[in-house]
Amino acid sequence: MRRFLRHSSNLPVELRLRRHSPSASQRLDNISLGGAACHSSHPLALGTPITLHIPLLGDKAAYPGEVAWCTKQTNNYLLGVAFSEHAPELRAHMVEEVCHLEQYRRHREQQAGQALPLELIAEEWREQRLTVFKPANP
Repeated sequence: MRRFLRHSSNLPVELRLRRHSPSASQRLDNISLGGAACHSSHPLALGTPITLHIPLLGDKAAYPGEVAWCTKQTNNYLLGVAFSEHAPELRAHMVEEVCHLEQYRRHREQQAGQALPLELIAEEWREQRLTVFKPANP
């Protein structure tokens, strides 16, 4: 039985090996407080330290972890990333942001009656979040 509830997502992510440049854009499969699963064109060894970066959430949306498992699929690999144990509040915030963005995407696509570019949806969502959380002028 899993410790944390998984949330489906296919947001683009970058897997950054420590001290290396980021990988080409990959896609999330799911995410939880404990880790994430994402698709990769290359296998990675268990225990490899990596940083999972979610560009659509901003430049600072980077979370350290390590490869927990790697499974060969038809055209790629599915990697399990176990997040580092420190900063649980950051992990919770990241999962919450991914879920909110996915919910906003479903809402906007239902309004439009068609699929919309994810980058457009993310930009709209970020602008709305900035407006909502903008500090009031005294």
